[in-house]
Amino acid sequence: MSVDHLTSLDPIFAESLRVGGAEIRDFTRPDGFPGLLRLIIEQQLSTKVAVALWEKLLGMVGTVTPDAILALPDEDLRACGLSRQKIGYARGLAQTVADGRLDITAIHGMDDEEAIAALVALKGIGRWTAEVYLMMALGRPDIWPVGDLAIQLGVQRLKGWAEKPTQAQLLAVAEPWRPHRSLAAKLVWHHYVALQEQAARKQAIRARKKP
Repeated sequence: MSVDHLTSLDPIFAESLRVGGAEIRDFTRPDGFPGLLRLIIEQQLSTKVAVALWEKLLGMVGTVTPDAILALPDEDLRACGLSRQKIGYARGLAQTVADGRLDITAIHGMDDEEAIAALVALKGIGRWTAEVYLMMALGRPDIWPVGDLAIQLGVQRLKGWAEKPTQAQLLAVAEPWRPHRSLAAKLVWHHYVALQEQAARKQAIRARKKP
């Protein structure tokens, strides 16, 4: 089993499970247009805020399709919480899929780097979004998103490093974890989210104790 393999390679993964719990959180996302749009929405937002925004959008359109997004006026998208920039990205992606310029099925058949290159050619999709899409929506097993802040901070804490690691350091430390780096990322996220939840609970307790 790859979890056992990773924990045998590096004790940080046993620590991830000790802090976060034995059942790893579900980080999956839908594939196709809905998955890409959801990841664009999630950029630079907390998980809680991103989920609330996505649920507002679902409540408005029901099924997220390119035509549904193109039919919504900007004020409705703003009411869901999308910024002006993200509205532009959402409409651009929807139009590209609707008119056939983007063949998502073809991207799914590409190898990792080829698929990432095709995705980052789209406005609003950077390497982080492309990598997370491959990992979360397509289940690619060996993606390691070194540009992700939670990965950087999570590895820093788990390794006990004084400073946040560089992308080069993250690539080097993860080399022995191939071909299970996607699972490694999920375990680091699992740990990071658990710490965030613990901090939020402590803050709530302190707030209740204030006179």
